[in-house]
Amino acid sequence: MKRAVLALADGTTFEGRAFGATEPSLGEVVFNTSMTGYQEILTDPSYVGQIVTMAAPQIGNVGTNALDEESARPHATGLVIRELSEPSNYRSEQPLPDWLSRWKVGGIEGLDTRRLVRHLRTHGSQNGIISTEDVSTKALVDRARQIPSMEGLDLATGVSTREPYQWTKPTPAVFGPQPPTPAARFHVVAIDYGLKKAMLQFLVDEGCRVTVVPAGMSADQVLALSPDGIFLTNGPGDPAAVLGADRTVAALLGKKPLFGICLGHQILARALGAKTYKMKFGHRGANQPVHDLATGRVEITSQNHGFAVDAKSLPASARVTHVNLNDQTVEGLEVPEARCFSVQHHPEASPGPHDARPLFRRFAELMAGAPLPA
Repeated sequence: MKRAVLALADGTTFEGRAFGATEPSLGEVVFNTSMTGYQEILTDPSYVGQIVTMAAPQIGNVGTNALDEESARPHATGLVIRELSEPSNYRSEQPLPDWLSRWKVGGIEGLDTRRLVRHLRTHGSQNGIISTEDVSTKALVDRARQIPSMEGLDLATGVSTREPYQWTKPTPAVFGPQPPTPAARFHVVAIDYGLKKAMLQFLVDEGCRVTVVPAGMSADQVLALSPDGIFLTNGPGDPAAVLGADRTVAALLGKKPLFGICLGHQILARALGAKTYKMKFGHRGANQPVHDLATGRVEITSQNHGFAVDAKSLPASARVTHVNLNDQTVEGLEVPEARCFSVQHHPEASPGPHDARPLFRRFAELMAGAPLPA
């Protein structure tokens, strides 16, 4: 394998071996603590403009396959791992390096990812570059410093669908028979800020017909589609920078039941008048403990976000429903009078545990006329 260097904007460098595409990969270097699901992670549009470091030491044994993709292509710009494994899974259709090469995504292996993760945890996520070029590390660090910050970037509009489309496919029966898909009782309009297909599949599993619309669609246009409920999807970048999103969602509040996930949760908070902020290194992984304040239950959740809602800025009409047990950040909120609720974590997982999956059922019940839990 060819020599590669990962250079961070603070001047720290790591040397390893290249795999995947050999073109330079630039972006914000972040880490994910999931043990599995690297293909779902790489194809999650929330990772636009980011180089993902996997904390698990061996990556690649599942290979890649079409069913595990959360969107049509990878959105992460690069991949950092400790050790590349050969595929040894019956579902593998293509080795990870070949799949990355096909999509022109660069990777680096053989470096001390434990040291890198600890560095990012201490000093924060920061911009970096993976390169196989025969240039000085100083030149690479300088290039990393020229990459724009995530703060202030509207990335959601760029990855959103350009035209509305219908989604009616349920969760595929990958690991055995699925329960029969119920008849579509509800029409849900999903505002696409960079969605994962698993979210749409779970809505169909709950008896929903989904119309996916662009991030820039107006509130009047959304309501003209006669939805029974409105879904705010996940997505990348700074929620404060998504053009017009907070105003659109504010105009939808109280009109129809509304459910938001991740970036959708942050946009809902901003529509309510709250503030959001960039976290030091964010939450990315499938093992985040979340406390459901209504039930007292602790759920292990899948997460991927670098921004959070400022709890102190929430209006009196909104109540916090979930809290992250690692750092006490806001993980969920609701406004009963407006029939809306949201969570920061990913109840659809992909990858990760399904502890929070009942939230999709709660949304269906809300559309059927049930109130939010007291």
